[in-house]
Amino acid sequence: MSELSGWNNFYVIVGSAAGALIGLQFVVMTLVAQRPPPRAKEGGATFATPTIVHFGTVLLLSALVQVPWQSIIAAAAIWGVTGLGGVAYASITTRRMWRQNFYQPEFEDWLFHAMLPLLAYAILALSAVAIPSDTREALFGVGAAVLLLLFVGIHNAWDAIAFHVYTAGNRDTKE
Repeated sequence: MSELSGWNNFYVIVGSAAGALIGLQFVVMTLVAQRPPPRAKEGGATFATPTIVHFGTVLLLSALVQVPWQSIIAAAAIWGVTGLGGVAYASITTRRMWRQNFYQPEFEDWLFHAMLPLLAYAILALSAVAIPSDTREALFGVGAAVLLLLFVGIHNAWDAIAFHVYTAGNRDTKE
């Protein structure tokens, strides 16, 4: 399909990055699992799992645009549903952030764990609606949403790893 042909390299790059980062996240979680902080399960559902969901969404969308669709409408329908599901998931994550008492979120946490993912998934859903009338702009919207999710995931993965390192270091000094 000609609308997506110019996007191949972009999605190969971001999809590969997302796949590699998912693998690295699993390695780090395995290493951190040896000394989990108190209430780690609550923190993981709120802060770690969404990172994998964002990386997985980037990987899914990157694979999705490589499919030889007969029409871009089918791809748009899938990324629209993905966007709506992401909006719902980002809302659930935000609710978990409010309810958890594992960690007191700061503005940066609200920005990267709640606001930016919600924005990215909303852009994705809106881009699906715009495809029939503004195909070029909608594809840039999808690209922006995918890139935003990738960078949000990178930030959140780093933030989570740093938190675990500093938490483990503080526990070692208290023992």
